[in-house]
Amino acid sequence: MIKNESRNVVRERRHIRVRAKISGTAARPRLSVYRSNAHISAQLIDDVKGVTLVASSSVALKLKNGGNKAAATLVGADIGAKALAAGIKEVVFDRSGYIYHGRVQLLAEAARKAGLVF
Repeated sequence: MIKNESRNVVRERRHIRVRAKISGTAARPRLSVYRSNAHISAQLIDDVKGVTLVASSSVALKLKNGGNKAAATLVGADIGAKALAAGIKEVVFDRSGYIYHGRVQLLAEAARKAGLVF
């Protein structure tokens, strides 16, 4: 990390590198995660058509505190349930340059527990 670069700039660069290697299709969409200090969101994206198939967030669930681990677990369970209702069982996980730890990990585990395979 260069001294003057922020953590988010470095994360975005890491995200671009990963996105060059993974892509979502209609049969196996990309589960993309975004987290901020206050909220967390996830969406299933078909990169071939460029459309979002299913989305969930702590804002959409109207959670009082959307930036904690409990909110990440609820969002993961919700995205998993919505995906299964839409007929999607397999996904490609895109952690968006974030470390697979904490809220990102809990969201992924809750989605797996809800029935998604990745």
